[in-house]
Amino acid sequence: MKTIQGQSATTALTMEVARVQAISSITKCMDTIPSEYIRSENEQPAATTLQGVVLEVPVIDISNVDDDEEKLVKEIVEASKEWGIFQVINHGIPDEVIENLQKVGKEFFEEVPQEEKELIAKKPGAQSLEGYGTSLQKEIEGKKGWVDHLFHKIWPPSAINYRYWPKNPPSYREANEEYAKWLRKVADGIFRSLSLGLGLEGHEMMEAAGSEDIVYMLKINYYPPCPRPDLALGVVAHTDMSYITLLVPNEVQGLQVFKDGHWYDVNYIPNAIIVHIGDQVEILSNGKYKSVYHRTTVNKYKTRMSWPVFLEPSSEHEVGPIPKLINEANPPKFKTKKYKDYVYCKLNKLPQ
Repeated sequence: MKTIQGQSATTALTMEVARVQAISSITKCMDTIPSEYIRSENEQPAATTLQGVVLEVPVIDISNVDDDEEKLVKEIVEASKEWGIFQVINHGIPDEVIENLQKVGKEFFEEVPQEEKELIAKKPGAQSLEGYGTSLQKEIEGKKGWVDHLFHKIWPPSAINYRYWPKNPPSYREANEEYAKWLRKVADGIFRSLSLGLGLEGHEMMEAAGSEDIVYMLKINYYPPCPRPDLALGVVAHTDMSYITLLVPNEVQGLQVFKDGHWYDVNYIPNAIIVHIGDQVEILSNGKYKSVYHRTTVNKYKTRMSWPVFLEPSSEHEVGPIPKLINEANPPKFKTKKYKDYVYCKLNKLPQ
């Protein structure tokens, strides 16, 4: 490719290069990025982040559930109502299980040839999110996030399509299956606490969510170095569509949460699992629990990665406020609808 300089040349770049990883390698010696990655002024992280303050979101030790479940439920309920996000520690997932998950994901993005990655790319116009890709949803004003990603389901077995699982590195499948096995135990406990916190039986929220049919959708986010992290975002501000999202990041700062009118960086805790309350739990709880409004920034010199697992309804599953929570004093605040219809409206920026 011919040598290029300045903004006009970089805008032409994206005609030839679809992946952010490739754009990053071409622009690393520049002080500019293609215009479609430059956010509007009211979104630019340099202008909108509260500098010098790291948000200490609630950190909850979930190892003592048998000793003091009441205390644990209280902590999870308060965090889910006030913040919509918390970090769990002593969750029981061995460190090496998380390390292996991160190792094989990093190897896929950084060591597998591009042509091989493209073999599991998401097909244009596909209904499913699964596969390797870059753009995810309809972006306002055609702006793009500084991120490549890989989506695939890791549970239940009936929902898994191994076509979208990388063949390389060879240990990819084993690492992901092992992580899924451990993660389900953590998810079951969180659902139980959320259910008890609504005055329901421990099993009722999980049952309303679809029990064994709940889909675990893994996404690997790959945010390569960006010459202008002050102007770009990795993922634009959003709430998750899921019931809950369970996320492990690498050590590079990037997650931000909107609270009390400001954007804050979220404190990084090694091997903690970050829990997001998603839209569907907000709906099930009839608004008692709040889905968290968050975004991702990028770094000038380092690659950030994260591994969120979205716990979602199956596409035909209907989600609405749990009937036991509805009465004359608490009418439903949300419609009951099929998850696939919810997703369609959200991704296309349509009213629910």
